[in-house]
Amino acid sequence: MERAVVFAGFGGQGVLLAGKILARAAMDAGLEVTWLPSYGPEMRGGTANCTVVLSDEPIGSPIAESPDVVLAMNGPSLDRFEPRVAKGGAVIVNSSLVDHTPHRNDLRTVPLPANDLARELGEPRVANMVALGAVVRALSTLPLGTVKAAMAAELGAKARGRLVEMNHAALERGYAEAQAVLA
Repeated sequence: MERAVVFAGFGGQGVLLAGKILARAAMDAGLEVTWLPSYGPEMRGGTANCTVVLSDEPIGSPIAESPDVVLAMNGPSLDRFEPRVAKGGAVIVNSSLVDHTPHRNDLRTVPLPANDLARELGEPRVANMVALGAVVRALSTLPLGTVKAAMAAELGAKARGRLVEMNHAALERGYAEAQAVLA
């Protein structure tokens, strides 16, 4: 089994962190993992993406020509990565910010209003965790509990009390939203 995910969006949307958390969860589950970030020189507002490859065997390359899942947190990311998704793969589209859907009909499309759901949870900054929850569901490779534990570990000393609870709720919400579409 080898699965690849691309997390893409603007800098500051937390796509690199979401990818790191997925990679850590996969390592904690005993899988082989690569995490390959790519970002522009801007601190915020530029493009950012990362590719995470998970496998039960050694990984030959961290580059995924045809990822199984793409998370597009903005329109330019959808336009850039949709053509590369493997046939039958999933595209999770942040419908809070993206006003169009994928053009391909051979993909599983998950419209996910990540920013709106994060605001409903009371913290706009957890949109990336809402999106990560949907990615976990689309992958169907790791238990959500493993990802929750990896998130708390990745946030380290900053992850206390309400912050952990809020991010757990965001992961659960994204997972449930994707479950409703992919069931």
